[in-house]
Amino acid sequence: MAEQNRVVLHGMWASPFAKRVELALKIKGIPFEYVEEDIQNKSPELAKLNPVYKKVPVLVHNGRPICESVVIMEYIDEVWKNNGPPLLPQDPYRRSQIRFWADFVQKQVFEGFFLSMTTEWEAQEKAIKEVKEKLKVLEEQGLKSLLAEAEGSPFVNGDELGFLDIVTLTVLGMYEIHEEFFGMKLVEEEKIPIMYSWLNRLKEHPVAKEAGAPKEKVLALLQFIRQKALRSTAA
Repeated sequence: MAEQNRVVLHGMWASPFAKRVELALKIKGIPFEYVEEDIQNKSPELAKLNPVYKKVPVLVHNGRPICESVVIMEYIDEVWKNNGPPLLPQDPYRRSQIRFWADFVQKQVFEGFFLSMTTEWEAQEKAIKEVKEKLKVLEEQGLKSLLAEAEGSPFVNGDELGFLDIVTLTVLGMYEIHEEFFGMKLVEEEKIPIMYSWLNRLKEHPVAKEAGAPKEKVLALLQFIRQKALRSTAA
């Protein structure tokens, strides 16, 4: 790959943030090199590329690093306008709504979801209950109208995955594995049928299936995260 067109993604297999950048690149049809980082033993190169946070993802385009997944996705959409489908709509109002609900998924759903992975018993049940309430809000206040505006297309973005589709997929695309880990339902078809159908369309997308991880590997990581958090709390 010529240096002036070189794209390198520094990521980690289980990072939802790195995964959304990977999906965006593939949806846009952008060739890239991938560098797997060990988060427990961060490389000097990662610290050099992202000296502020020292974490993935980092997209290096023509030797210049871009950090933070949402920033990277918008960068991809702006730089490669003529590659593949747009990740964000052209209409300013609809674009603002997509950004709002992507932020909601990140701050309200993912952070509550992460809390449920690092607690036990009553605290875990409370965290999961709150996540389910947030999913209900997302369906009623956002997803219902966004999909209606997509006019029968399978995704919020239309016929191909876009910004909100990708963000939600990387947070909830493995919900069945998480349900097995927690031993309780997260996405209940009878309570959030629109969300349920949309999530299943997302995770069945060929690019999403290609980028998925083995269930046993995910379960082992979830257990590691929980045990590490509980030891930290007990210390």
